[in-house]
Amino acid sequence: MPDETLPPNPTAAQPTVLKPSHEPQLVLLRHGQTEWSASGQHTGRTDLPLTVDGEAQARSAGATLAGYEFAAVLTSPRTRARRTAELVGHAGAVVDEDLAEWDYGPVDGRTSRDVSEILGRDFQIFDDGVRVLPPSAEHGEGRPGETLDQVAVRAARVVARAEEVLRGTGPGAGGHVLLVAHGHLLRVLATVWLGVDPRLGARFELGTAAVCLLGYGHGLRTIEGWNLAAQ
Repeated sequence: MPDETLPPNPTAAQPTVLKPSHEPQLVLLRHGQTEWSASGQHTGRTDLPLTVDGEAQARSAGATLAGYEFAAVLTSPRTRARRTAELVGHAGAVVDEDLAEWDYGPVDGRTSRDVSEILGRDFQIFDDGVRVLPPSAEHGEGRPGETLDQVAVRAARVVARAEEVLRGTGPGAGGHVLLVAHGHLLRVLATVWLGVDPRLGARFELGTAAVCLLGYGHGLRTIEGWNLAAQ
């Protein structure tokens, strides 16, 4: 068969393109797929790369956010997040240690089903935390892991730094801010943004390379879009 360029398929799925708000928004982006996110294994400090599909997801997220100009872009220090930021078009994103994923300690590398089988009951990380298991050299390198409240404290520091830009008190004042990070960290951050119990993060589903929009309405912090363009 001769080599030829096929015409565009009008029925092929096209990336969702978001239209930026006229008001400053805090935009959240979860990293693309990794082997462990695909298998359901908790991935905290374990530093995994994106899969081929994960890299494609990140590029698609870049198309979704193409209309935005960000005054600040912050990323988790983990490879999967930094690579996602790069593929989205922000290779110069500032690394913020507070955007690292929940340190799962003995739960790292295990699925929720694995932990449920060990406990002999259903495991819910937002209620049980990760210290429900003893430290393990194999999982989490012997660390006890963080409590949910400790994760929320980190998330609150990120929100405070972001608001210096969003609210007009720092460099790039009054512009949009992009945070590239992880599923649980961003769900906890959303509860901090709303000023509610961080355990409610369990109610916020967040797919790989999904986009969320946080903003302000009637003087309140609001969620303007959640789990958009999830893949």
